[in-house]
Amino acid sequence: MTTRRDEEKSLLKRSRDFLETAEYQISRAFYDLAAFSLDQALQLFLKAKVLAEGVDYPRTHSVRALLETLSDLASENRKSSVEGILEKYLLELGVLEDAYITSRYIMREFTKQEVERLAKAVKEIMNDVS
Repeated sequence: MTTRRDEEKSLLKRSRDFLETAEYQISRAFYDLAAFSLDQALQLFLKAKVLAEGVDYPRTHSVRALLETLSDLASENRKSSVEGILEKYLLELGVLEDAYITSRYIMREFTKQEVERLAKAVKEIMNDVS
């Protein structure tokens, strides 16, 4: 039987794998795929963090909604930190969500600069939320 802790560890591993995949994709100039992988990395990471708070994560693909859930669960000190992330990375989070949608339904090309900025934001968010 899989425990909440097992699921959390599995999500974190997959998150790291998607992040590593994104870095490879960036190195090969597969920017649209890298943007999708970055979104997946952050989604899985945030879902693991919600699980770590003792709550089932919402069934959403929105990284903003996941951050808002974390904010709702956090202590006052950490709550302001998560809210700061939402504000600081407002544009990047929106682009990540767009990457998820456009990878499936609409062709959208990403530039190297865009995905490098997204990668930096994802890593900083992961670091700040940890």
